[in-house]
Amino acid sequence: MKKRGSIKAVLAIGLAAFVMGADKAPQSPGAAPDAEGFVSLFDGSTLNGWKGLEGFWSVKDGAITGAEDKQHAAPQTFLIYDKPVANFELHYKYKFATPDGNSGVQFRSQVYKADTFAVGGYQADCDGKRGYDGSIYDEHGIAGGRGTMSKRGDITIWTAAPKPEVKPLPQSNKELQAFVKQGDWNDVVLVADGNHVTYTINGHLMTDLTDNSPKALKEGVLALQLHHGFVMEIQFKDLKLKTLPAK
Repeated sequence: MKKRGSIKAVLAIGLAAFVMGADKAPQSPGAAPDAEGFVSLFDGSTLNGWKGLEGFWSVKDGAITGAEDKQHAAPQTFLIYDKPVANFELHYKYKFATPDGNSGVQFRSQVYKADTFAVGGYQADCDGKRGYDGSIYDEHGIAGGRGTMSKRGDITIWTAAPKPEVKPLPQSNKELQAFVKQGDWNDVVLVADGNHVTYTINGHLMTDLTDNSPKALKEGVLALQLHHGFVMEIQFKDLKLKTLPAK
């Protein structure tokens, strides 16, 4: 009996430690990297490891879903994977289930308003009308107030000044827009390696950014945007991250 009681005590202590740890930091749904070095950031059924404004984020049809309408309007809010990232390769799929809306994936970003889960920094932009998909945006001016930092169809180098030096990719903005799907899943590869960022959608390089500015962001959180002011539903799935060596 004494031995059984001690086992119960150990189990109770271990469970308490696990719960306390879960409160302190998100638990990665994929504990170990796969054969290619990727860790899953979404388990397909829960929002474990993510934090966001209650009532606006859920899991629907196996995808992380952000939704709002006129009766249930969101502030500028984000679902945050609250674990810093620096150099990485991120794969994910996104889809607008509505014909309108604006969203994106924040990276190397900062939480600037905790009560509404508001995040600013680099954003891999996208929207329901295919206007911004494939561009990199400086959300909330955290990277120096530079707005759209690299447009779809552009190779952009920000100098130390900082000023942008722009030249075209082989395919134009309009040509690349045709590869972005409306109302269906888009497959993204986003790479941030040192000061170099590439954003690829459905196998096509959309924009290429090099940030040599002193305002360049080196590390920060990942987050998914639900932009205020829309009747919209945005979905994300198959999110997986590979950490790249420091530079």
